[in-house]
Amino acid sequence: MEMQHYNHHTPSDQRSKENDDRFPQRFLRDSYSTRNLIATYAASLLVTLCFVNMVVADGMLKFQVDDGNGHPVPARVHIRDDAGKAVSSLGHKDHLDHLIIDGERTVTLPAGTYVYGVERSPEWERVSGEVTINNGAAETVAIVLQRLVDLSKSGWYSGDLHIHRPPDEIEDLMRASDLHIGPVITWWNNQNYWKDHPLPKQPLIQFDGNRFARLMSGEDEREGGALLYFGLDQPVDITGSSREFPSPMTFVEQARQQNADVHLDIEKPFWWDVPVWLAVAEPDTIGLANNHMCRDRMYETEAWGKPRDTDRLSPPLGNGFWTQEIYYHILNTGLRLPPSAGSASGVLPNPVGYNRVYVHVDGELTWEKWWNGLRAGRSFVTNGPIMLCRANGELPGHVFRADSSGMLRVSFNTSFIHAGDVTQFEIIHNGKHAITGPVSANVPHQFEYTFEDDGWFLIRVISNNPRTFRFASTAPFYIEEQRQPQRISRASCQFFLDWVNERIERVKNNITDPDERSSVLASHQAAKRFWQQRLEMANAP
Repeated sequence: MEMQHYNHHTPSDQRSKENDDRFPQRFLRDSYSTRNLIATYAASLLVTLCFVNMVVADGMLKFQVDDGNGHPVPARVHIRDDAGKAVSSLGHKDHLDHLIIDGERTVTLPAGTYVYGVERSPEWERVSGEVTINNGAAETVAIVLQRLVDLSKSGWYSGDLHIHRPPDEIEDLMRASDLHIGPVITWWNNQNYWKDHPLPKQPLIQFDGNRFARLMSGEDEREGGALLYFGLDQPVDITGSSREFPSPMTFVEQARQQNADVHLDIEKPFWWDVPVWLAVAEPDTIGLANNHMCRDRMYETEAWGKPRDTDRLSPPLGNGFWTQEIYYHILNTGLRLPPSAGSASGVLPNPVGYNRVYVHVDGELTWEKWWNGLRAGRSFVTNGPIMLCRANGELPGHVFRADSSGMLRVSFNTSFIHAGDVTQFEIIHNGKHAITGPVSANVPHQFEYTFEDDGWFLIRVISNNPRTFRFASTAPFYIEEQRQPQRISRASCQFFLDWVNERIERVKNNITDPDERSSVLASHQAAKRFWQQRLEMANAP
């Protein structure tokens, strides 16, 4: 370059003389070089700016969603780029890849191709597509979202028991997922929303007439698993707890001191402390449709829960079948525990309401009536298919009396409104397949079946989705024989007794402090006695 002469290594006296002698010529050369350089940089900058504008100019994408009659529909729009990644420019992450819209919303996106899915709930159709945003262009995606069924007209209302989303967003989130019951988890281990916010004077919010959110739900999630708390007016202070100490039963007792009617939900069936909670905690429900089941994938292991035999129950769907097996063992022990559903939206890759439980309510929906129906088992759980079933005209949760011969003839009336890729239904009786039949969407199925043993039965459907365990299941119906004790399976009681013994050894290894170990083991020893007594009462294989 012209200006390299500044780097000449000339002795200082000679350099000074040269500067004096040659100043005019060098000044002219330097001025010319500087003008050249500025011009070159300016041209380069102009080219660069044009190139950047040409390559990365953002575009505008408008989504419009209505019901086909011009009425806007709240919905979720899931967006991924052409590599299948969540759109970071929208603030999205892999576990939160969706927008909430109320009929219309415009977003700014980098130029490129995007895949979208517009959803609301299983009661609405799903629409998906692809859109390309050109440099600086504006595109509109207009969607007509058709309602498949309005279950609320038949007294069915959906809820999601596991929501980790900000309280100030819950109304929009529930509208977009057409959810009626939404308890928000605001305290969870060492995280407590109310640490920096005043406690609400009224934690229950009613909006849109028949939608309800409550802002004071909690979760104790540690080594033994997760328990969910509903119906409290203030948090239980579980901060500072270690993985094992104090016992979860410490907080169960504190919660019941605050509200004897607190609703206690076992978040998943395969958590290590499930046999203990079944024995001593008196839970109200258990998460059959839980957050290991996600919209686009499965969590294929049991995390820190009791692992399954993966040779027998292989991934990716094996965890879903393991969940069902354990639940059936619970029912086989004679414990009548209704199923629940939760998505863990906010911490796992699910929207609010992906896993949901529908509860049948007579008359006007209220918060209290819904929870009473949930505890009574007048329900079904789903993360996709819609399945309605009555047995001899009765809802799930009903207790039938067998005839004098111990048999029960049942007339089933079922409807599969949103079957998706479901091809058959199953009746499960005491944990075993009793009958299967074909599924046709929107076609009522009427059939009869004779049960020859007491116990319980339910109807389930499982989709052919290869990525995730997508299913629906009724809560159980029950069969009792006249003048006979309730059916209790010996094998299932032994299953939980063995489980408790294994867990006791884990606690001994996990806790080194003798006093803490003794305190935690107290509930496990009580559970061991419970299952030993239950095993002695068993009257069935």
